[in-house]
Amino acid sequence: MSDSARLYRSSLSPEEAVARMSGLVTRDPVVEPVPLAQAAGRVLASDLVATSDLPATNNAAVDGFALNAACLAGAPDQTFRVIGRAAAGHPFAGSVADGEAVRIFTGAVMPDGADCVAMHEFCSFDEAAGSVKIGSELVPGTNNRPVGENLRAGETIIRSGTRLSAADIGIAAAAGHDRLDVEKRLKVGLVSMGDEVVEPGLPLASGQIHDSNRPMLAAMMAGDGFEPVDLGIIADDEAALTACFADALSGCDAVLSSGGASDGDEDHTQAAMRNNGIEPAFWRLSIKPGRPMSGGAHDGRPVMCVPGNPVAAFVCYRLVAAPVLERMAGARQRPLLRLHARSGFAHRKSAGRAEYLRVRVRPGDDGTPELHLHGRKGAGVLSSLTGADGLVEIPVENTGVSVGDYLPFIPFREAAL
Repeated sequence: MSDSARLYRSSLSPEEAVARMSGLVTRDPVVEPVPLAQAAGRVLASDLVATSDLPATNNAAVDGFALNAACLAGAPDQTFRVIGRAAAGHPFAGSVADGEAVRIFTGAVMPDGADCVAMHEFCSFDEAAGSVKIGSELVPGTNNRPVGENLRAGETIIRSGTRLSAADIGIAAAAGHDRLDVEKRLKVGLVSMGDEVVEPGLPLASGQIHDSNRPMLAAMMAGDGFEPVDLGIIADDEAALTACFADALSGCDAVLSSGGASDGDEDHTQAAMRNNGIEPAFWRLSIKPGRPMSGGAHDGRPVMCVPGNPVAAFVCYRLVAAPVLERMAGARQRPLLRLHARSGFAHRKSAGRAEYLRVRVRPGDDGTPELHLHGRKGAGVLSSLTGADGLVEIPVENTGVSVGDYLPFIPFREAAL
C-alpha cells in the first residue's frame, strides 16, 4: 500500500489533527501597537501589568451618608450632624469626627474619619436641620470600596496571548492604557474550488452553484480575529490550484481552501499540495460531516483543505482550522467549549466516527434546557445552520441517542445556554 493510500485510509479525530498540524506550524511574531479602540479581537503580545492600585482611594459604593461605624454601636437611632457633601470628582476636604456624617454619592472618595456608608434609602435626612438619623448599626467597610478592589499595583491585568474581549478593553482603559501591543493579524488566503462554483450575484448555468463557502469562511475568520485574503474561485485543474497555492504561500501566513478535498478524479488538492513541497499531515477525519479534510505545512505555514459541502466546511473550520490558526496567531489555547445538555431527540448512527448535528436549545417540560434537531440533515444543507444555536456532538463510540441522554453541546455563541 502506498503512503498516500495509507494516509487516506487512516482517520484522525479533530483533536489529533489539530495536534499534528500544530507540530508543523511555526510562528514569526510581529508586534504592533494599536489604539485601544482598535484592539478588540486582537491577541495581546505581552502581559499587561497594573502600574497603580485601582481604585486609588477608598470610595463610596452607594449614595448615602459616610460616617464612623463605631459611633452606631449600641446607639443606632442617634442623630448625626451633616457637615458637607462628597460627589465623584469632588471630594470632601475635611475629616469626619464622632457624631458627624458627610452626604456622599457613588464613586466619591471616602472622607477621612469615615469607614462606612449608610444607604440613603434607609436614612431619615432632615436637610433643613442639616442632620440625619441612620436607624441601624453598620460595620466598618459597609458600602465602602477599598483601595485596590479591582487591581493592585504590579498585578497582571491580562496575560499575553489573550484574544482581547470587550471586558479586557474595559479593564485596560480603567488602568489608564490608551494603546496596547498586539500580535500582527494573521493573513489567511481563502480559495474555493470547482468548475461548478460561481460568484454570488452572477446568473447560474445548468449544474452551477453560487459560492457560499468563501463568504461564510471569510466571515468566520474575520470574527475570529484573522484577516481573510480573497483568492477567488479556482477551476478543477491541478496546475491552476498548484499556482494558486504557490502565490498564496508567498504572501499569506496560512491558506484555507474549500472543495476538491476528496480523492476523486476532479479532486486535485493532494497533488497541488505535493507540487508545492507540502506533504499532507492528514487526509481524513473521523467525523460526519467533514470526513475528507486534509492539511499540511510549507515552511511552518499551514495549508488546510476543507470539504466543499457547506456544513462540512463550517464544522471542519470550527473544529480544526480555527484552533490551528489560533496557535499560529500566538493566542492562548482554550479548549472548545462543550456544555452537557439533555437531548430532546432520538437518533441512530454508526460507530467509528463522531457526528455533529445542528440543534436549537429549547426548555423541556420541566424547564431544563433541551437540544432539538434543527433543519434538514445533510452536509450540503446550509439552511440548517441558520437559526441553529450550535452543534451537538455524538461521540465516536455512540451508536445512537435516546431522548433524555446528555450530550456535548458546542454553542455558536457562548451565551447559548
